[in-house]
Amino acid sequence: MEIKAFLFDLDGVLVDTAKYHYLAWRKLASQLGFEFNEEQNERLKGVSRMASLEILLEVGGIHVSEQEKQHMAEVKNNWYVQLISSMTPDEILPGVPEFLNKTRQAGLKTAICSASKNTPVILERTGLGKWFDVVVDGNRTSRAKPDPEVFLLAASDLHLSASECVVFEDAEAGVEAALRGNMRCIGIGSEEILSKANKVVPNLKNMDPLDVLKAIQNNHEKINSF
Repeated sequence: MEIKAFLFDLDGVLVDTAKYHYLAWRKLASQLGFEFNEEQNERLKGVSRMASLEILLEVGGIHVSEQEKQHMAEVKNNWYVQLISSMTPDEILPGVPEFLNKTRQAGLKTAICSASKNTPVILERTGLGKWFDVVVDGNRTSRAKPDPEVFLLAASDLHLSASECVVFEDAEAGVEAALRGNMRCIGIGSEEILSKANKVVPNLKNMDPLDVLKAIQNNHEKINSF
């Protein structure tokens, strides 16, 4: 099947907003009386706000009512929005503008597929929105990754089948979601964490979308090299 679109997670793939999520969750944990470290925070990557809160409370051994959970999630989000409100295009990750330019030049369609309900703010602050045909975020989805809903919605918006799309993800849950959705997946980050992806690279720097397409066409199981 010919590849016609690249679908991108936002946090950790295109921009470095993961640090802001961590700072906000860590602040909430501190107020609740326990420490929340970066290793524990890895479990939150690619996961919705409420699912992330459940993990945080599990780590702290804390049980609260649904009403209290809603309040905590709102407080955390307010802190996060304050942090990202000062974002600039300088926080776009290395190689991203060049890779997106080449992707568009290659005639491929593009989509943002993020669990974040703050995606519009991030796209506006960084100027990334101009590169994307479709944006699917937490404001449209009801099921968190590893459910493939966000990717399948993007494919539908682009009028493509799942097999015509390649996903770029930095989270284990996101890789699993892509594979469950019958899509190929390029992991951005650690080979150890993202081993189920068809190929793992540290970032998009110096990558060429034509090499990605060629590797996929030449290898139906695992992409070994670019």
